[in-house]
Amino acid sequence: MTERALPAPDLAAARAVIDLAASVVDTAVRTMAATGGPDVQQVLAYDLSHSAAQVATARALLDYGARGDVEARITCAFTADMAHDVYTRLAGREVAWGAEVGAMGGALAFIAAYRAPEFVASLATTPGPRHLDSDMEMVADTFRSFGEKVIKTHAEHVHRTNDDVPEEIVQGLAEMGAFGLSVPAEYGGYSEGNENEYIGMVVATEELSRASLGIGGSLITRPEILTRALVKGGTENQKQEWLPKLATAEVMPAVAVTEPDFGSDVAGIKVTATPAEGADGHPGYVINGVKTWCTFGGRADVLALLARTDPDRSKAHRGLSLFIVPKPRGGGHGFQFTQQAGAAGRVGKMEGRAIDTIGYRGMHSYEVALEDWWVPAENLIGEQDGVGKGFIFQMAGFENGRLQTAARAVGVMQAAYEAALGYARNRVVFGNPIGDYQLTQAKLGRMAVLTQAGRQFAYVVARMMANGEGATEAAMVKAYVCKAAEWVTREAMQIHGGMGYAEEFTVSRLFVDARVLSIFEGADETLCLKVIARRLV
Repeated sequence: MTERALPAPDLAAARAVIDLAASVVDTAVRTMAATGGPDVQQVLAYDLSHSAAQVATARALLDYGARGDVEARITCAFTADMAHDVYTRLAGREVAWGAEVGAMGGALAFIAAYRAPEFVASLATTPGPRHLDSDMEMVADTFRSFGEKVIKTHAEHVHRTNDDVPEEIVQGLAEMGAFGLSVPAEYGGYSEGNENEYIGMVVATEELSRASLGIGGSLITRPEILTRALVKGGTENQKQEWLPKLATAEVMPAVAVTEPDFGSDVAGIKVTATPAEGADGHPGYVINGVKTWCTFGGRADVLALLARTDPDRSKAHRGLSLFIVPKPRGGGHGFQFTQQAGAAGRVGKMEGRAIDTIGYRGMHSYEVALEDWWVPAENLIGEQDGVGKGFIFQMAGFENGRLQTAARAVGVMQAAYEAALGYARNRVVFGNPIGDYQLTQAKLGRMAVLTQAGRQFAYVVARMMANGEGATEAAMVKAYVCKAAEWVTREAMQIHGGMGYAEEFTVSRLFVDARVLSIFEGADETLCLKVIARRLV
């Protein structure tokens, strides 16, 4: 049987398919808006959000595809994959989408050519170059080296024993300046407010996550979120006080936003901050209530804590303020602190309990109960001008956190692809390495394509955010790439067969770690319905 020649990449045809998919999505968005909007048409809104994210990813790849043959083949393969997904979501739901039957018919020939098993399989060992400039390649090399030499030596032990992040990693990253990447240079960091800052953060996060999501890629996000909140709304004194300490890891923060009854619905939180004098008469606030999913809350020196300063709950997010809450360092799986010299006539209490999780281990996520825990008034970000603006300051950190989460997903995908490729080359079944079989090659090819597509879209979004744009695209890249990471890590585990289910192989850790990506930094459903779909409308 003669093998079919692979089709040459056709970027003009890819662009036409992207335009077609975009027009179908746009029509569906208008239909959704006319029939109740995202809150009523939730399934449609969810499907459209992911479709729009894939279309945006494909469009972002067009410039990449113009840089060489391999890049063009990756772009065509991803565009065919995107068009197939839009086609299957549309099929049978044309009325809801406001589309004609066969609206995606013009893409079928392209899908057949570039989603063909032999075409996808041809990319199994050809993941494509990243096309970073020399400075960013140096950043990648530096963080990859640290990941290989330091983080990976601890990753499996921490995961299997549910241990703490080793201080060697915290201090090593501090010495490399990792915690100061988003701290403005005038406050002891490395941020110049340009594209390199954002690209550098994406590159560093990917390489650290490639070594470990739990004790690498997610660690540098802790100070990032508080840093951006301070830059957005902090007073000059607050910036002078806290930013240099964040840059050097003298102070390591945790984020305390989520509550047991309020996850993505941040505007409804109940934890209160009430004015109260300190024991020495100093003005301040006492904080009462329970926070949950406070990652790194034990080891942290401060909590970036969002609390209600206006008891009128009808004001929703306008009644929230953001505080820097100092605390002693704790370790392990729980802590209990008392504050004798806090509010006048009261003893403050803070108690934390680690929530056991299937993956993403090392930093631990805590439920933290606070009773009359006092903070001075100058620890309210923005001080008096910051009252009621905490939600805005918090979101300033979270929007970039979505981009970073996409970069984490890319790092996990890259590690899974590399593990699967290495195993496929060495594992012999029925007389041949499993990497010789078309099914394995097609899986590896799709892994390589999805990983590179996510990476390149993250670069595009980073450049947009450097120019004060890209908030919607940051949500899109987070939504799509994090779901893609679940497929990539699952198939990497499947290629390992029975050994993929064994903890002695890294791929099992990658699989359970990937599962958290669509949950934290904005649950996928909430991100699609409340952010992407609304902005599309």
